[in-house]
Parts: sequence; C-alpha cells; structure tokens
Amino acid sequence: QVQLVESGGGLVQPGGSLRLSCAASGSIFSINTMDWYRQAPGKQRELVATMPTSGRTNYADSVKGRFTISRDYAKNTVNLQMNTLKPEDTAVYYCYALVMTNNASPWFRYWGQGTQVTVSS
Repeated sequence: QVQLVESGGGLVQPGGSLRLSCAASGSIFSINTMDWYRQAPGKQRELVATMPTSGRTNYADSVKGRFTISRDYAKNTVNLQMNTLKPEDTAVYYCYALVMTNNASPWFRYWGQGTQVTVSS
C-alpha cells in the first residue's frame, strides 16, 4: 500500500504565494511520475504540473511562469511553488503518483487526499 500526504494549502490574497508539498510512503519500488492536479467547484479535475522521472516538466498554460514543480527523487516528495496566485487558482489540489510496488508489479495510480487552496482578498 502506498500513501500520498499533501500539505501547505490555505488562504492567501491575490498576488501571494503558497508552497504545496506531497510525500509518498509505503511499499514503493519505483515512482515514474509525480504530478499535481486541481479541481475547482463544479469543474473537472485538471492537470496542473507534471514531473516524470526524466525531469521533463510540463505545466498547464494557465499556470506557466507562475508555478514551479520540483521533486526529490531520494525522498519521494514533490513540491509545487505557486506564485502570483489568482482567484481562479482556488481549488482542491491533489498529488498524484504512478508507482511500482515491487520489481514485478505493474504501475499503480495513487492520489493524495487533497489540500484546499483559496485565493481571496
């Protein structure tokens, strides 16, 4: 079993910054990608940023230049630095990881429980 635990959400004023963190633990043999998604009320969950093992990051157009994803491969953690936040960034942010639990297992998808980010004055 693998757990993803997020932290760092909260309330911030427009133009402010927040840093989200996610730690993966449990039966981990290898992690392929660790990503951040978000879901605003009444909207579908969307990909915010992705960081596969290759290190080739990718961002949603709406956050390019404002958000930065980083990953510690040794500690199985991923962070999301969010700057110049806007009210439309308000959402529940989810950590996602594609994990192999042993050297013979397939890849499994895991999600964190989500952390609320609210951007409001």
